[in-house]
Amino acid sequence: MATVFDRTMAQKAVVRPGFGKEGRPIDLFANFYRMKFNPRITVYHYDIEIEPKCPKFLKRKLIHKFAQDNKAKLFQNGLPVYDGNKNVYSSIKLPVGNEATAVEVELPEQVDSRAKKFTIKIKFAASIDMSCLEQVLKGSGYGDIPQETLVVADIVIRHFPSMRYTVAGRSMYQRPEADKRVSLGEATELWTGIYTSARPSNWGLVLNVDESHTAFYEEQPVLDFMAKQLNMRGPINANFSLRDADRMILEKHLKYLRVSVKHQAQKRQYRVEKLTTKTASQISFDVEGKKMSIGQYFKQQYNYTLKYPNLPCIWVSPKEKNTFIPMEVCDIVAGQRCMRKLTDNETRNMIRATAKKPPIRKQGTDEQIGKMQYPRDPYLKQFGFEVDTSMVQVKGRVIQPPKLGYANNQDATAQNGVWDNRGKQFFKPTNIKNWAILMFPPQNQCQSGDVKAFCDMMIKVGRDNGMQIAQPCYVKYLRENEIQSVCNEIKAKAGNNPIDLVYCILPRNSTSCYPRIKHVFENQNAISTQCMELRNLKPPKAQTIGNILQKVNTKIGGVNNIATDMMNIPIFKTPCIIMGADNAHPAQGEGSRPSVSALVGSVDKFACRYATQIGIQKTDGKKVHSPVIESLQAMVKNMLIKFYQSVRVKPQRIIFYRDGISEGQFYQVMMYEVDAIKKACLELEKGYNPTVTYVVCQKRHHTRLFVQNPRDGDRSGNVPAGTVVDQGVTSTTDFDFYLNSHAGIQGTNKPAKYHVLVDENRFPADAIYKLTYHLCHVYARCTRSVSIPAPTYYAHLATDRARAHLSSAKYNFDSSDGASSVGTGGGRPPRHPELDQIYDVVAVSPFI
Repeated sequence: MATVFDRTMAQKAVVRPGFGKEGRPIDLFANFYRMKFNPRITVYHYDIEIEPKCPKFLKRKLIHKFAQDNKAKLFQNGLPVYDGNKNVYSSIKLPVGNEATAVEVELPEQVDSRAKKFTIKIKFAASIDMSCLEQVLKGSGYGDIPQETLVVADIVIRHFPSMRYTVAGRSMYQRPEADKRVSLGEATELWTGIYTSARPSNWGLVLNVDESHTAFYEEQPVLDFMAKQLNMRGPINANFSLRDADRMILEKHLKYLRVSVKHQAQKRQYRVEKLTTKTASQISFDVEGKKMSIGQYFKQQYNYTLKYPNLPCIWVSPKEKNTFIPMEVCDIVAGQRCMRKLTDNETRNMIRATAKKPPIRKQGTDEQIGKMQYPRDPYLKQFGFEVDTSMVQVKGRVIQPPKLGYANNQDATAQNGVWDNRGKQFFKPTNIKNWAILMFPPQNQCQSGDVKAFCDMMIKVGRDNGMQIAQPCYVKYLRENEIQSVCNEIKAKAGNNPIDLVYCILPRNSTSCYPRIKHVFENQNAISTQCMELRNLKPPKAQTIGNILQKVNTKIGGVNNIATDMMNIPIFKTPCIIMGADNAHPAQGEGSRPSVSALVGSVDKFACRYATQIGIQKTDGKKVHSPVIESLQAMVKNMLIKFYQSVRVKPQRIIFYRDGISEGQFYQVMMYEVDAIKKACLELEKGYNPTVTYVVCQKRHHTRLFVQNPRDGDRSGNVPAGTVVDQGVTSTTDFDFYLNSHAGIQGTNKPAKYHVLVDENRFPADAIYKLTYHLCHVYARCTRSVSIPAPTYYAHLATDRARAHLSSAKYNFDSSDGASSVGTGGGRPPRHPELDQIYDVVAVSPFI
C-alpha cells in the first residue's frame, strides 16, 4: 500500500496554537543561560583524517599539538576548534582547498604501542553562515533551524573546557579529588561533571547546562579489578588460577579498557583485546633462537619475578602483534567511562550519591558554569559567542488536577500529586474465586500461620475495596526448579475453572525466581501472577496489601479509579482511543537480541483500562537500531479491534503518545508511524480515517525547573505537580511544552518534555496540557500522579517484561534472523516464520 499520510499536512498541523492561559502563575528558574553570537561571522568547516589510526583518547591532544605547530602558517594565527572526531572549525578561512593538505605531527611522548608520528590530512568541507540562525530565531527566516549552526555553537563552547576535562558525549567530567571520591562498587567510582547543549528558544539562542553524573572505572591494579568483578574474598596465593568461566567473565569486563604497565620506567598504555587461554607460565616464544616463557623473559629483561604465573596474560592491541602482558604488572588507567549497564548495587549507590534537593542542584549547576570560565574563553571570543552566567527566569502555570472517581459516586482530589483512597471502593472491582499461593522461602521463615494471617488480611482489605476474595484453593511451599511442575498441578486441580491469580512469596532480593515465575505462568500459561517479598508478610499490613491489590485488580480486568474531569475535555465527546508506544533496543554486549516494542491502547470510554501488544524486530548485533516500530500497522489494527470489541463503537480520534525517540529521529519516526496508523485504519474499513494526534514524550533531556520562591515549592522543594512551561525555553517553531506532573520524593524532579508533531484534532494548548496531565493520574499501581502519561508508562513496562521473558527463555538470538513480528492479544498478524519462536517467548499479559 502506498503512503497515505501527507507530510505537508503534518507540518501545517504542528504550528503552536497559542500559549496556555489556565492555571495559577508561578515564577521559576530553568537551567538555561542566554547566549549571544555574531551573525556576521562565517565559520569554515574542515574535514581531517589521521594516519595511522589514532586512539580516541589521544585525538584531542594530537589536534591541539597540530594547531600549535601550525598556528601562524596554516591557521592564520586563529584559534580553531575540534569536535574530537573528524571535524575542525575555524572563523578564519584557511589556505586549504578541496584537495587534502598533509601535515606531519609528532607527539612528545609515546603512550602506547602505536606510532608517535602521525600524518594529518585536512581539506575544506563547507562554509556555515551564522546569519541564517539569527533570521530563524527572529522569525524572519523560513524552514527548520539550521542544525550545522547549533553544531558549531556546541563545539566552540566545549573546546576550551575539553583541554581540562574528560569529554563523554555532550558532557565533560573532572576526576574527583582523593578525599571526595565516591566508590559505586564493582570497581567503579562516581564522577561529577557538566552537560552543555546550545538550544534555540523563544528568547533566541540559550545554553542548556546541567550537572551530570556517570560511572568511571577506578584507577587500580588489574588484580584488584579481577577480585571485584569475580567477587573474590581474601588474598590469592602464588598457585592461584582462573576457571575458564571466570576467565571469560573477566575478559568481558576488561575488553577494550586501557591499562598501563608498571614494570618499565615509562608508563606506556595499551588497549585490552582479550585474555589468553594459556597462563603466563605456559606461553613461550623465541628469543634469539631460544624458547623462553613469559616469566623467564620478564626475569631476564626486567629483573621481575612473576608472583602469579598461573594467571592468564592480557593480549593487547594491536592484536596481530601477539603482545602478551602478565595481569599483575597492569593497572586500569583512570578516566575511562563505564559503558556497560550498571549493576543494581551500583545504581543504588549512584542514586544515593546524586539525589540532591533542588536548591542544592541549582547551586551545583551555577558552580559548574562558573568553572567553565566562559568570560575568559578565547575560543568563544574568536567565534563571536558570549554566555550569560545567570540562570534564566521563566513563567509557568500550575494547572488543576482531575477528580479521581471511585465506586458509589465517591471521589478524591490529588494534593501535590498524591491522593487518599482509604474508605473508597474500586471503580470496577473484580472477584478472586480460584487462586493459589506459593511460598519460595523455607517453611521455618514463612510459617503456615503467617500465610493464613496474610490471606485473611487480604480478604478483609479486598472487601473494603469492593473485591470478593475467597480462601486460596492451592497452597504450597516449593523451590525454583519446581515452578513448572507446580504450575501443572494448579491447572489440574482447577480443571475447567479459570485460575484468577497465582500469588508468590519470594525470598528477599530474589533475582532468579521472579523472571522464571513470570515466564512460566504468564508467558507460557496466560495465568496472572503477583509477587511479594517475604519481608512484607510478617506482620501483614493493610496499607501494603491495599497497594498490592491495586495491581491485582487491574491485572485481572478491574479499574481502580477514573479521572472524571478528563471526560469533560471536548475531545471525548466522540469515541477516542489513547495509545502509548515504546521501542527498547538491546544494550551493548547483547549481540543480535531483537528490539522489543510495545503498544498499549485504552479499551474503555474512560481511557483507564489498557490492552497490550508486543512487537519484535531483528537487529543482527548492529550498533544503530531502527527507531521506528516496524510492525506498528498490525499492532494498531489489533488494538482498534480490541477497542471495538470492548466499547462497541469505532474510535473517531486517536491520541498517540510515543516514547523512546530523540529529536533527530522525530520526523523519520513520525512519518513512518502515522502512516502505519492510517494504513491500519484503512485495512479495517475503506474510508475509515480517524483524526490523529501524535505526541512524543521525552524524559531523556537535561531541563530542570526550580521555584524562585521556596514557598511555591512542594514539600521536597520541587516545583509542584501540574507545573507547565510553554514559553521562554521552548521552541521557536515547534509545538512543545514541559510538564512536571508528579510530586517530588527525593532529589530534583525532571519534567517530561512533549512535542506535538501531528495534530489533526486541533487541540487548543490548554486542552492538550490538561489531557496529558490527567492521563498521569490513571496509572493504576499507585495513588500518585506519575511523571509521564499512563499509556506511555505501561508501554515502557511492557517492553521491560517482554525483555525479561527473552532472558528467562535463554533463547539463542545469534541464530535468529528475520524481519519484524508482533505478538500478544487476540489475532496474530502475519509474521516472518523464522521469528515465530521469539513471538511466543515475548508474549506478555493482554492487559496492563
